[in-house]
Order: sequence, then structure tokens, then C-alpha cells
Amino acid sequence: MALTKVGPKFQVTIPKIAREAIGIDIGDIIETAVQGNKIVLSPKIIVGRHPEIDKRLREALEDVKAGRVSKTFTSVKELMADLNSRREGKRKTNKSLSARP
Repeated sequence: MALTKVGPKFQVTIPKIAREAIGIDIGDIIETAVQGNKIVLSPKIIVGRHPEIDKRLREALEDVKAGRVSKTFTSVKELMADLNSRREGKRKTNKSLSARP
């Protein structure tokens, strides 16, 4: 365990052994959390927003609010069976539409 001292502006130096253990460097973003009587520091990565992703997230939230969601699956096998049956249903619909005069 390494000790550090609180400076006049409440700044602390993170000991080298701790910095290296969690892989932080100068300029990194650190999240500070209080857990009981401890201060926990965790490295974080900040990612810029992307307009297309934001648009798709808004659309997805609208779908959820409108109830346009699938049922809950208990396994991948169950999900795949449902997807395959939907695909087969679309094929049958497309064939019947193309068979019309």
C-alpha cells in the first residue's frame, strides 16, 4: 500500500504503482466515487456523440414507447427459431404477392 498526502488545494498524487496497475496516464479522465469511507477512482473514456447513432437511438426509444418490441427470449435457440419463422413468413408473403396477375 502506497501513501499520499492531500495538498493545499485538496489535490493528491496517485502513486506510480497504482497508476501503472490501472493503466492511467497524464490527461486521462478519472471518475470519483465514494463507497462508505473510501474514495474510489476509476479510469473512464469519453466518446463524442454521433448524429446518426443519436437518430437511431431516438427511433428505437420511440419504438419501445409505442410498444413495437419483440417478446422476451429465454435462449439464443428460441430467438433464432423466431427469426427463421419470420423470414419464412416474409418469403411466403412475397411469393403470393408476386404470383398475382
